[in-house]
Amino acid sequence: AKAVIEGIGDHGCEYMTGGIAVILGKIGRNFAAGMSGGIAYIFNPEDKIDHNNFNMEMIELEEPSAEDKAEVKELIEKHKAYTDSELATEILENWEENAGKFIKVMPTEYKKALKLLEEEKLRNAEVELKTA
Repeated sequence: AKAVIEGIGDHGCEYMTGGIAVILGKIGRNFAAGMSGGIAYIFNPEDKIDHNNFNMEMIELEEPSAEDKAEVKELIEKHKAYTDSELATEILENWEENAGKFIKVMPTEYKKALKLLEEEKLRNAEVELKTA
């Protein structure tokens, strides 16, 4: 599942196991408690993160890659098209600046699993090249 949310209360993305959540507004306390999969992106326009709002037991906070930002933009564009959101409109109107104001919330075990899958994919591609 993929969701764009304009704000979320306490325990957001609790026990999340997959999918993508883009949060454009404020978050409550205990965000990402038990989050074992999926990825969340939080719009942070004031560049202030209160680590007390996050349950850091199973996650890391990262800067999104260019690929991540492109996906976030596409999801916000769809959100705007479906909802006519003023907030989405404001973010998109100044995308070049706002793209750098997102934080990526990544579960540590999920990150390891994705890395192993990518390494296996590369090994398989190398084997195919050698046998071709």
